[in-house]
Amino acid sequence: MGVEGCTKCIKYLLFVFNFIFWLAGGIILGVALWLRHDSQTTNLLYLQLGEKPAPNTFYVGIYILIAVGAVMMFVGFLGCYGAIQESQCLLGTFFTCLVILFACEVAAGIWGFVNKDQIAKDVKQFYDQALQQALMGEPDANNAKAVVKTFHETLDCCGSDILTSTFTPVWREDLCRKDASKIPFANANCHKKIDELFSGKLYLIGIAAVVVAVIMIFEMILSMVLCCGIRNSSVY
Repeated sequence: MGVEGCTKCIKYLLFVFNFIFWLAGGIILGVALWLRHDSQTTNLLYLQLGEKPAPNTFYVGIYILIAVGAVMMFVGFLGCYGAIQESQCLLGTFFTCLVILFACEVAAGIWGFVNKDQIAKDVKQFYDQALQQALMGEPDANNAKAVVKTFHETLDCCGSDILTSTFTPVWREDLCRKDASKIPFANANCHKKIDELFSGKLYLIGIAAVVVAVIMIFEMILSMVLCCGIRNSSVY
């Protein structure tokens, strides 16, 4: 016996929310894959200074997002099918998956909040180390120069908070872009550009996480109400 009245409205409302949830999962998966293959981040985070690779903290977060997006699409489909079939078993499984996914999202959000400054800090330290090796003519200077030039070309910057004062015109000519002199000094600082790069991407991820969390809360409430409605209708 199918559900009637208000419970039937909740059934279709849950279906609509799950379809939106499924789409949100697809969007998050797409954004995560875009961030993973974005030319700016890949150019910088695939670099290697001697035997030391660039910090991979950012990519850890991206892989978490890819997994979350894929799971969201599966859970959204499960919720849509469970709502249409009016199956308590499927809706119970859907609710359990939502709770687990919500807990994982909260944990990932806490991890991201704790590490958001560390990501940029690690990349800035990696850049400073490469710049120092390039300026001091250390044994691995050629590799260091290649790393520094990649930063400069990718971010349209030249120099850092710490080492800019050691830049002579010769070094600027060798390590910076040919048009570096046209870049305003305030905008040429690579530390500032690194902060802008990662803070902008983390801001985008944060907005997506908040939207998904709100949808998940509504879905958990609707799935519980629908389960109760199905149970009551089966009794009568």
